[in-house]
Amino acid sequence: MTSSTTPPPVPSDAPGGRGPLRRLRARGRDEAHRTASPLELFFDLCFVVAVAQAGIELVHSVAEGHAGQGILDYAMVFFALWWAWMNFTWFASAYDNDDVLYRVVTLVQIAGVLVLAAGVSRAFEEHDYLVVWLGYAIMRVAMAAQWLRAARAAEGPERTTALRYAGGVLTCQVGWLGLLFLPEGARPWWFLVMALLEMCVPPFAERGHTTSWHPRHIAERYGLFTIIVLGETIAAATVAVKSGIDENDALGELLPLAAGGLLIIFAAWWIYFAVPVHGHLRSNRQAFLWGYGHYLVFASAAAIGAGLEVAVEETVGKAHISTLAASAAVTLPTALYLLTVWALHSRHFKRGITQQLVLPTTALLVICCTFLGHWALLAAGVVCALSVAAAETLAATRPVVAADPPGTSNGASTG
Repeated sequence: MTSSTTPPPVPSDAPGGRGPLRRLRARGRDEAHRTASPLELFFDLCFVVAVAQAGIELVHSVAEGHAGQGILDYAMVFFALWWAWMNFTWFASAYDNDDVLYRVVTLVQIAGVLVLAAGVSRAFEEHDYLVVWLGYAIMRVAMAAQWLRAARAAEGPERTTALRYAGGVLTCQVGWLGLLFLPEGARPWWFLVMALLEMCVPPFAERGHTTSWHPRHIAERYGLFTIIVLGETIAAATVAVKSGIDENDALGELLPLAAGGLLIIFAAWWIYFAVPVHGHLRSNRQAFLWGYGHYLVFASAAAIGAGLEVAVEETVGKAHISTLAASAAVTLPTALYLLTVWALHSRHFKRGITQQLVLPTTALLVICCTFLGHWALLAAGVVCALSVAAAETLAATRPVVAADPPGTSNGASTG
């Protein structure tokens, strides 16, 4: 997924055959109407279970005044989830033949993420990563098995690429054992080393041959996961507000917070889907930056929900932090989300400095809202809503740049 060349189109009927077991051959980039499968949607939903567990533990850490350690633990756990999800997504875009064996191995990966989810609380509270490592190992060994199966059906450079992927995945999995045996102080540094090694596997594997991922399918898959993460954010915030009202009769205090949080999440959805990003994904080099950058998109979107829960707990007196810290738990991930979405694809569709500055300026104003006390989140929500309105107004007078290739449609305009 990561070199700079674009492979020639593979025939659309590459999977071939209709039996329960079929050769795992590359699919084509010329396939029409390629969409996410029910198995992929199920895969995403199960992953969000683990994302929700990480968010819950982040809330506890921040609310108890341990924000630094909580953010570090969250970043480490979220990387495991995001990387396993991303590897499956790009592999499926290139090789999904939906036969019985492919489905079974994918279900094994889902089982792995549920095991990982079960170990999240121990990772946060006791810094015990055994269950997290075991869940990640299940996912990664299953992923290596898929690559070995693809290698068996391939020849030449394509087979070499598949074998490199399988070898890289398994080698890195052994390296993650360091989190179990190294001293606690060395684990963050080992995590950084291993994360970099993991991200080097695709560029190494695809030096001689690039996999035939489908741009529209990839854009849809990332968009669907963004929707699911934002949905989980709304669900977590709703439960937190409901609990605050039921247990503390704090409707008046929580209404501004709930309104602001809802405006932020609505704007986050609007901004992400304002442009048809698949037209930008024309080569592996572009896809490399875009795909990897979504670590920050997904992590910040999920963190917004955790921040809203923290703000609710602080408002009802359950969190041992200041109002400023509780507000920052929402505004900082919101600003990160806005800047990352702008950097990854919104900026490629803008014409002129005014359109380009909408999202960066919004991110700065959202950060400034942090200092407005109990009105911080409502103000941040209003700023995000006005950002969408401003971008739509600018787009009506100065259309966005058409980033799609000739013959494809360009969508709306905000961001």
